[in-house]
Amino acid sequence: MAKTANLYARIEPDVKEQAEGILSALGIPASNAINMFYKQIILQRGLPFEVKMPASRLVDASVLSDAEMDAELEKGYADMKAGRTKSAKSAFADIRKDYGL
Repeated sequence: MAKTANLYARIEPDVKEQAEGILSALGIPASNAINMFYKQIILQRGLPFEVKMPASRLVDASVLSDAEMDAELEKGYADMKAGRTKSAKSAFADIRKDYGL
């Protein structure tokens, strides 16, 4: 029986580049990462992570027009005035939880 099998997949070039950059920094070849992923699928009997739509979409300030940026800032100011705020520690904890960081 063969010790390995080939896998061919089409991946967006920028996704491949970014992922392989991270894997390289970790010292993990892409083939090993894919093998680990497949083993986790087997162990979990499904995807090894939750697949769902995020509760809200993050705003990319770099693509907003001046009017859109002003509107976002007004929302933040209104939240602050209404007391809908949280500590930085709590906000960063939520971000780490929501994005698996």
